[in-house]
Amino acid sequence: MTELIALITGANKGIGLETARQLGCHGMAALLGARDEARGRAAEAALRAEDIDAHYVELDVTDAKSARRVAEWVGARYGRLDVLVNNAGIAVRGGPPSETSPDVLREVFETNVLGVVTVTNAVLPLLRRAARARIVNVSSEIGSVTFMSDRSSPAWQMPASLPYPASKAALNMVTAMYAKELAGTPVKVNAANPGYCATDLNAHSGFRSAAEGASVSVHLATLPDDGPTGTLWGHLWGAPGPGQYGTLPW
Repeated sequence: MTELIALITGANKGIGLETARQLGCHGMAALLGARDEARGRAAEAALRAEDIDAHYVELDVTDAKSARRVAEWVGARYGRLDVLVNNAGIAVRGGPPSETSPDVLREVFETNVLGVVTVTNAVLPLLRRAARARIVNVSSEIGSVTFMSDRSSPAWQMPASLPYPASKAALNMVTAMYAKELAGTPVKVNAANPGYCATDLNAHSGFRSAAEGASVSVHLATLPDDGPTGTLWGHLWGAPGPGQYGTLPW
């Protein structure tokens, strides 16, 4: 069987690195997109030590030229791309909405929303060449307007904040619209909810591991031909029993 090719953004640490590791264990070549070369090379070496076909690629998701260079490199080396996991993201403390600076919003949206569009558009021609491509956008339950508005949900107890939740809500719409455009093609597009994982993004305050969070993206990246598209799927925070997974409301 021909080796599948997966590009994971923000893959030098946390959920991104674990996603690359798990996809590599599925027999895929894991292309580790990262801005920091030293960290990217270290991640590559760590995965190769585990017999994973890993390759660091310099990628700044906020830079269209960087995304195009990666697309050109992937095209020249492999001729196609089977999986894109838009994992790179940032969180900036913005305080309550009434105290949020538009500059903070722009900073977060630049990576979490515009970066996804930039990278996806750059590599979409390569995804179209694959027999069955998968796009996974790493979102969050706190991007679900329904979940965040439900007074019985765990999220209601969280302080009101705007930048990160708003960016993930926008990413959910981005996901839905790409899925709509690509409906009827072999390309499936879904948003992943890894759950509240302990990573650098939240000073390791989460109650789930990065590996558990990565398993959600891997599930969506390896969907069968009759799998869903245009969904937000992953960990169900507050569901009875541990480790519950399913489709979340937008």
